[in-house]
Amino acid sequence: MRHPCGQLPRPPLSTWQHGGVTSATHSTLFPQVPDSADAILDGLDPEQREVATALQGPVCVLAGAGTGKTRAITHRIAYGVRAGIIQPTSVLAVTFTNRAAGEMRGRLRQLGAGGVQARTFHSAALRQLQYFWPKAVGGDLPRLLERKVQLVAEAAARCNIRLDRNELRDVTSEIEWAKVTQTVPADYPAVVAKSQRDAPRDPAEISQVYAMYEQLKRDRTVIDFEDVLLLTVGILQDRHDIADHVRRQYQHFVVDEYQDVSPLQQRLLDLWLGDRDNLCVVGDASQTIYSFTGATPDHLLNFRTRHPRATLVKLVRDYRSTPQVVHLANGLLAQARGRAAEHRLELVSQRERGPEPAYTEYADEPAEAEGTARRIRDLIAAGVPAGEIAVLYRVNSQSEVYEQALADAGVPYQLRGAERFFERAEVREAGVALRGAARAGGNDSLLDDAQGLPAEVRAVLSTKGWRSEPPAGSGAVRDRWESLAALVRLAEDFERARPGATLSDLVAELDERAAAQHAPTVQGVTLASLHSAKGLEWDAVFLVGLTEGMMPITYAKTDEQIEEERRLLYVGVTRARFHLSLSWSLARSPGGRSGRRPSRFLNGLRPGSAAPGSRSAAGGSGGIERPLAARRKRRGPALCRVCGRTLTDAGEMKLMRCDDCPSDMDEALYERLRDWRAVRAQEISQPAYCVFTDKTLMAIAEAVPGSEGELAGIPGVGARKLGRFGAAVLDICAGGDGAEEPAEGDEEV
Repeated sequence: MRHPCGQLPRPPLSTWQHGGVTSATHSTLFPQVPDSADAILDGLDPEQREVATALQGPVCVLAGAGTGKTRAITHRIAYGVRAGIIQPTSVLAVTFTNRAAGEMRGRLRQLGAGGVQARTFHSAALRQLQYFWPKAVGGDLPRLLERKVQLVAEAAARCNIRLDRNELRDVTSEIEWAKVTQTVPADYPAVVAKSQRDAPRDPAEISQVYAMYEQLKRDRTVIDFEDVLLLTVGILQDRHDIADHVRRQYQHFVVDEYQDVSPLQQRLLDLWLGDRDNLCVVGDASQTIYSFTGATPDHLLNFRTRHPRATLVKLVRDYRSTPQVVHLANGLLAQARGRAAEHRLELVSQRERGPEPAYTEYADEPAEAEGTARRIRDLIAAGVPAGEIAVLYRVNSQSEVYEQALADAGVPYQLRGAERFFERAEVREAGVALRGAARAGGNDSLLDDAQGLPAEVRAVLSTKGWRSEPPAGSGAVRDRWESLAALVRLAEDFERARPGATLSDLVAELDERAAAQHAPTVQGVTLASLHSAKGLEWDAVFLVGLTEGMMPITYAKTDEQIEEERRLLYVGVTRARFHLSLSWSLARSPGGRSGRRPSRFLNGLRPGSAAPGSRSAAGGSGGIERPLAARRKRRGPALCRVCGRTLTDAGEMKLMRCDDCPSDMDEALYERLRDWRAVRAQEISQPAYCVFTDKTLMAIAEAVPGSEGELAGIPGVGARKLGRFGAAVLDICAGGDGAEEPAEGDEEV
């Protein structure tokens, strides 16, 4: 029997607890269209069913990660349409990306509910603006400015304010933020101060550029994407006849990802609604990670205050992740503070048990990247598709070391949300500058006071925006600095590996590295920032670089900013279905000072750590895995095997002697090893140092190992390289030519 408003009584538990509920994520590509309205409700759990059958009045759905929110709201719309309660053309469903809107339309068609408008806020507003502009204003709608950067640049120039390319991007983003928060140019400095926002330039300067940008748009009769929302709001406010027309057209509204609504979008939604309340909103305050763009969870959290009679449904059954992953996600939010944390959802996994999350501490960043690549290769060998694996990091500049490690391991990968490291504009510009300085040599005045290769690189890159201290705030300027800083660190590591190397040597190495990382476009492991991973999921997720200063990021200062960083990590954790790995490194580079600490967000969660606010936990690291290299580094100082002095330089530590202590190296063996390395590097299309560095070859030529155990004891010969090159090296040490068959998998590199 059907209840009022088309609602149905809940089904017996057996229909959803014992195989009736299907996963929210792995659905059939072309499912059969349900043959009736009631059939649309089959397979929904009780809470999803409650959403689907609540068709009148305000409805607020608090939906945790992986709980099937899109499934619930599309079934809600489809049930209303198929039951004859809702006309498909009277529904407007809005979300935040074209991808999400397209997915929603596709699901509705599969449920037999075609004709429903599912759009982004901007798309829906633009459609209305184009239709009503001739009536409301007259003439043609002004041309839409696809990219506002050029006009912002002209506005800055007219204000006699110089902006480089990255500052230009940041100021453009700041203007967008001001407009979606309905901040006019004159009020911008005061609003920035009140909100404690990190502005990329002096707020007074940005206010000037913002005002000039608006003037130039008016002069040229163009509008931008934010104007689309503003103008639609203006027309609906001023023309009651047009507002009534829109409200007659749309009777039911659904808003997905409601925690990401900006004040301007909420204002437009209110005008669409008028005095009606047939509104269903879906969101999760714990996934608010875009406040820097103007998004705020306040509208979600205040929904029942504005709509006291609203139906509230909480979706907490997680169909995506294993109980182990869900337990970690819940524990992470249990430590959260602030208003959003007060409304957190306790997820309940609906999957079978899986592996425990792995916590791994590494000695340095290269070791972390190599260890991650090795684990990924093991997963692929065990049957996990490369496309179902992701490496997630906080900022895009972290990708380079993982690109290299995956390339070394022969694992295909793809970058999401960023260019490949060596294809980034700032990296290409830096390469040109370094190449020019290398050609000029001693004739370049920039290098007059630079002593050593890293100092020379710092001097050259200082002309491209690198400084010893990172810029304040986030955005393009920070990303540019991070890329240049990665090149500086590369130079430091290169000099350690090759003392006395010149700028020309470094440029040659950069060219080799760029060539080695240029892989064909294939389906592979995803490398992505945590922000760009929102809305996606994988079977296996590696969360890397989880140290203080990176997670939370250094420029997160206020309590609100720190909590958003915690939510960002939560989003990363909840992307994993089965396998989850969390890792950090104690030092940036091999031999560096081990002064880093794991992220505070892992306190009380990782084995052996103390909960926030308590004293350090007794005992060691519990279940934290420390690779052999990391454990060996803490056994005590490395001593020179000739004079006994403590070694601190990474190159000396590889040789286990001081550079100026006498060497007993077999020169002929060293040359044979170098010749073999050159051939091997060419065969696998990798730089020579990716086979073995010069220091490692020197150490081998001094030790002349006769067994795998002796070779493995030489610093620089890890388990992967031992398996890959060990037989050939031992053959050369025994007097052979190293012409061994390549290790399994080398042919595919």
